[in-house]
Amino acid sequence: MRLPNSDRRQFLTATGTAFAALMASGCMTRGANLAGGSVSGGGFTDYGPLRPDPAGMLDLPEGFSYRVLSRLGDAMNDGGTVPDKADGMGCLDIGNGEIALVRNHELVPSDDSGGPIATGYGTHNGNIVPGGTTNIVLDADTLEVKRQMRTLGGTIRNCSGGVTPWGSWLTCEEAPTGPGQRYGDGLAVNHGWVFEVPGAASGLVDPVPLRAMGRFNHEAACVDPETGYVYMTEDRDDGVFYRFLPNTPGELIKGGTLQAMVIDGLSDTRNWASAAMPVGQSYTVSWVDLTDVESPEDNLREQAIAKGAAPIARGEGLHMGADDLFACSTSGGAMRLGQIFRLVPGRGAGPDRVELFFESESSEQFNFGDNLCVAPSGHLLVCEDQYTDVVDNHVRGITPDGRPYDFARLNMQTEPAGGCFSPDGKWFFVNAYAPTRTIAITGPWAA
Repeated sequence: MRLPNSDRRQFLTATGTAFAALMASGCMTRGANLAGGSVSGGGFTDYGPLRPDPAGMLDLPEGFSYRVLSRLGDAMNDGGTVPDKADGMGCLDIGNGEIALVRNHELVPSDDSGGPIATGYGTHNGNIVPGGTTNIVLDADTLEVKRQMRTLGGTIRNCSGGVTPWGSWLTCEEAPTGPGQRYGDGLAVNHGWVFEVPGAASGLVDPVPLRAMGRFNHEAACVDPETGYVYMTEDRDDGVFYRFLPNTPGELIKGGTLQAMVIDGLSDTRNWASAAMPVGQSYTVSWVDLTDVESPEDNLREQAIAKGAAPIARGEGLHMGADDLFACSTSGGAMRLGQIFRLVPGRGAGPDRVELFFESESSEQFNFGDNLCVAPSGHLLVCEDQYTDVVDNHVRGITPDGRPYDFARLNMQTEPAGGCFSPDGKWFFVNAYAPTRTIAITGPWAA
């Protein structure tokens, strides 16, 4: 079930280099103290202190700068305007010197759509549901915005997703609802699916739910370029970690098998009642098949746990590299401030293995992590999603040996979301959730 070599090479070029750096930097040699100190092996600890932004929007370290590419209400090329609630996002090379950002909008039926939507998956009281995606096409060298348009409509709460080796974005509905359920009686169809949007889409795509990938409170997805397997997180306190084995790699519409992760010798990853899963300990993983995956009762996680799957507290961001993937738990850990897991697929050479890579011990380290990716330096960059009396969300860095630091501070009383890198590794793109801002950051990544 290996993907075609051309697709795999392109994907690894775009996403694998940073992960190779992460592995080479020794991510398995973390000390118990997660606060401060220098990285063993001579690596740098962080990018330095944050500098106040004169514009009052985004504080960054010395040497880094940003520009705003797209804002709520900007005119788009299809006659609509940029919608609000920009969340998960992926960057894809679409050829001809262009890259595309495929951007989720976590909209619900009562939200403004940014203009009429010609066609979409579902309706509410006869109107197309406003959730979906927009694409921003950029000049790969100058980052000039060449065009932007809506590419998916009729969905609800498109939270996160993931890029594929074949040039598309998997956008995930965090909304297992339907007629007579949440959002009133006006919904016409069931929601809670994954949809696929090509990076090269020039307008609204055919909104086809990938039903075999399951109906649940979807968050993020990522694809193993070796096997074509798709991994998915679930944003619930008792969510589980899923794996989809497609019948035909690269053609998810043709169906496949949905599974849940079982951790041998461990029944719970959350560490709420006790430190059952210590940082850095590796566990063997197996997978159980799930049935009735369209789940009209929204109970896939219950079925999975009954079969031995270990619950994960609010699984959110996912990022796939050449040899491993990282998954974020928003509220896991003894302090309920967040965890990051690392999964190494066996790919036929042995069993899959998982470890708890990081667990926050204080809100200054890490506070409700959400979307995440890897910088060219090999460090993780994690977008925070905490809403308290005083909203103070950061993009946190995590060094290869598990030490947290501040990379950016968003001064907008909202969350940073959708962090991803350009294929050449020069630009880090991130959204301010509401009001929508899509921002490009550059600087000395490999300092």
